Amino acid sequence: MIAAPTVAEIIHGLSQPEAYTERPSAVEVVQTHLSALFFVGPHVYKVKKPVNFGFVDYSTLEKRRFYCEQEVVLNRRLCPDLYLGVVGITAGPGGLVVEGAGTPVEYAVKMVRMPHDRMLDILLDRSQVTPEMTDRVARRLSEFHAQAETRPAISAYGEPKAVAANTEENFTQCEPYIGRSITRRQWERIRSYSYKFLSDHQDLLWERVAGGRIRDCHGDVHSQHVCFANGLYIYDCIEFNERFRYCDVAAEIAFLAMDLDYHDRPDLASRLIATYGDLSGDAGLGQVMRYYQCYRAYVRGKVESFRLDDPQVPQEQREEAQRRAQRYFRLAYAYTATPGQPALYLVVGLPGTGKSTLAQALAGPLDAEVFNSDVVRKELAGIAATEHRYSEFGEGIYRPELTHRTYEGLAERARGQLGLARSVVLDATFRGKEDRARALAVAEELGVDAWVIECVLDEETTRERMRRRESEVSVSDALARDLPRFQASFEPFDDIPSFQHIRVNTAEAPGALVEQVLAELPYFFHR
Repeated sequence: MIAAPTVAEIIHGLSQPEAYTERPSAVEVVQTHLSALFFVGPHVYKVKKPVNFGFVDYSTLEKRRFYCEQEVVLNRRLCPDLYLGVVGITAGPGGLVVEGAGTPVEYAVKMVRMPHDRMLDILLDRSQVTPEMTDRVARRLSEFHAQAETRPAISAYGEPKAVAANTEENFTQCEPYIGRSITRRQWERIRSYSYKFLSDHQDLLWERVAGGRIRDCHGDVHSQHVCFANGLYIYDCIEFNERFRYCDVAAEIAFLAMDLDYHDRPDLASRLIATYGDLSGDAGLGQVMRYYQCYRAYVRGKVESFRLDDPQVPQEQREEAQRRAQRYFRLAYAYTATPGQPALYLVVGLPGTGKSTLAQALAGPLDAEVFNSDVVRKELAGIAATEHRYSEFGEGIYRPELTHRTYEGLAERARGQLGLARSVVLDATFRGKEDRARALAVAEELGVDAWVIECVLDEETTRERMRRRESEVSVSDALARDLPRFQASFEPFDDIPSFQHIRVNTAEAPGALVEQVLAELPYFFHR
C-alpha cells in the first residue's frame, strides 16, 4: 500500500508545475484551515486537509473523496459550468501527479478559475459595487431558495434547540482564542446577547420553521464566494456538514449582508436585505436579521481564528488571519447593540480619580446628557452647586438619607432622558451595590444597554488631586483626609457582569481615555 502523503508533502508536490497536464509556468497556493487551493493556468485544484474539527471530518481518504464529490454536486446547483469534477492525485516516480495513472493517494476538486479582479470582495475594496449588482445577488438567491429542498428533517435545523446548539458550539470553539482574536468582553457580551435572543424569540423561530423558511441552502455566502464574470457565480457552498447548510434563508442573506458591513458598505447591506425581502415575500426577515448577522460575523471570526493554529499556514498569512478575525469579532460585537438606541453609562470611582472630567468628555461622542451626583445633592439641599459644605465623613448633606435621595434623583433623571431616547451619563462614586443596582434597574426597565465605567488611579495622584481641588471652585466637597474612608466603604464590582464593566486608568489624557472607552463599546465598529 502506498503511504498517504502528508499535508506538507501535498503542498510541496502540487506546487510544482510538472504535477499538472497544463504545465503552468508557476503555481499559486492559497491555504485555509480546511483546504489547500492550487491555481494552475485556467483551473483551480482544491485539496481537502486531513483534519477533524468535530463539525467537519476529513480525516480519511475515503471521507475526503466523498466530500469532494459532494462539493461538485451541491455547487452545480448555482454554478453548473464552474465545477468540472473530482480528479485523483497519484504518486509517480517524479513526485505527485494530478490526473495521473495509478491508484490515487489523494483527491481534488477541479474548477474553472474565476478572474480575481471580478470577485465581490475585490470589487468592494475598489468601490466598484453598485446597488444594481446587489439586486442581482438578491434575485439569484431568492430564486435559489425558492427551489431549494425543504422537508421535516431539514426544517428541524431551524428549531430553537438546533439553533441554540450551533450557537453554543461557536462559543465553546472560540474559548481558546480569547485574548488572541477576541476579547473576553466581546465573547461574554455576544454570548449573553445570543442566548437572550434565543430565549426571547422561540415563537419567532418556530414561525420561520412553519413558514418553510428552513432550506437546503448554500451555507457560506460571503463576498469571497461571489464573482461577477460573464454572469453571476455564487460558489464554494458547505458540503461537509448538513446542519450548516440546512438553515434559515435569513441566515444566508445575513451572511452576505454582514460581509457588506465588514467592507464598510452598510448601504449595500440594507439594500440586499430589502430587495431579498421584497422578492421572496419574507415579511419576517427583519425580525431575525440582526441576530443572524451577529452569528455569521462570529462564525467568520472563528474560522479565521482556526488558521492561527495551523502550522502549514505561513506566519504572514496567520497574522493577516488574526487581523481579519479581530475585525469580524468586533463586528459581531457591534450587532449586539441596536443602532440609535439610547444607553446608560455609569462613570464611577473614588473622588479625585477624574470621573467628572471623563464623564464630560464622553458626553459628545455618546450624544449623552450628563448628571453629576454632587450637583443633584446640592439641588436637593437647596444650595448652590459650587457652595462648599465640608463636614465629617457621612454627615451634613452627606448623611445616608440625603445620599439615598441623591441616587434616587440620579435614577429618576436617567429614566426621564432615556424615555426621550437620549443617552445618559451618571457621574458619581457609586460606592454601594444598592446605588448601582437602582440605576441599572432603570436601564433594565426601559430595555436599554447599561455600562459601568470605573475610573482608577494610583493613591498618591488621587490624594494630590483632592488636595488641589479643595482650594478651587468645585462642586465636590470630598476631602483628601477622608480618602481612606472612601476606600474602605467602596463595595467591589462583583455585582456587575464583566462584559458590562469597563475599567480605565485615568492617569491618561482625557482624549486617550475617551478613545479607550469607545473602543470597548459595541456602537463604534467603524472607528
